[in-house]
Parts: sequence; structure tokens; C-alpha cells
Amino acid sequence: MVTRHIRIHEVSSAEPHDPLRLSDTNVSLFKSGMRRLASGVTVVTTAHENKQYGLVSTGLTSVSAEPPVLLICINQAATSHDPIARSGRFCVNVLRAGDEALAKRFGDPAQRSKRFLSREWQTLATGAPALVGSLASFDCIVTRALAADSHTVFFGRVADVRLWSEEVDPLLYWDGAYRQPE
Repeated sequence: MVTRHIRIHEVSSAEPHDPLRLSDTNVSLFKSGMRRLASGVTVVTTAHENKQYGLVSTGLTSVSAEPPVLLICINQAATSHDPIARSGRFCVNVLRAGDEALAKRFGDPAQRSKRFLSREWQTLATGAPALVGSLASFDCIVTRALAADSHTVFFGRVADVRLWSEEVDPLLYWDGAYRQPE
């Protein structure tokens, strides 16, 4: 068996002469195509210098089960980006079908001061806020970060997991709107 080594580079925006650069039309088609992919909705949180930070996200995937590792994709302009990078921790909270208002609050910069109000939060192993009553909370320690254009991919080793209830009724984001399974 032949072993292949793949080099991973820090990726930056393609130059205008780059044949792989998408035209404006293709970017629009890309966005339209991605809107057709239904995704679970999460709130990613962290704590840094005695402050709590969080944002709504659908950019999450499982990397491995042994050891348990997740990855999240966070826009570098997001106010939670630098606190995640500096604290080296985050908690992914999987939202349930009734959590649309919470998702909107965490997605609205004007609601930043109200994000952690009206719901119960606990800290798990890392100290990042975990949402009591969410479908699941994955408390993670950042093991690696990779810059890719406007985003950073954070890899997180799962330090603790909470399944807050037996309910399995997720909030979804699909075609530009929050949805509930029928």
C-alpha cells in the first residue's frame, strides 16, 4: 500500500488570475446549493477574562469518536472568535426544536447583552457555558486551529458531554430559515 502525505496550507482568498476562483455567478450558485443542506443549529459558547461569549452556528462536524473530537468553523470577524482562540475552550450546545428565539438572539449583534439571560447555564469541565435543557452540550478544549480565508476551523477535544434530556427533536436551519422536523 502506498502512503500519501498531504500538506495542509493556510488558505487565503484566491487571486483574480486563479483558475479555481469562483465567478460571482458560481458564488451565488454555491450559496444557493448550501442553503439546500439542512443543518442542526448550535450555540457555541466560551468564557474568557470573566466574560461569556456565544454565537449561533451550523458549522460543526464530528472528526473522530476515539478520541472524541469536534470541529467548528467561526468567522474571524465574530466577537466570539478571539475569546475562543485566547481561552482555548468552547462548548457546543445543540438546540432543540423550541429554541428558535434563542438562536435568533445569539445571531443578532444587537442582542449581545441579552444572550445569556432567560435560560439556565452551567459550566462543565472547561468552564465554558453549557445550556441546560439543550439536546446536548459538548465541552471542548481547543487542540488545533486552522485559518481558512474568512474563518478559523477550531478542533476541540471533547472533555465532557451532557445529554440534558431524552428528547431528540432538533432545531434545523434549511433554505434560509429555522425549521422543526415534521
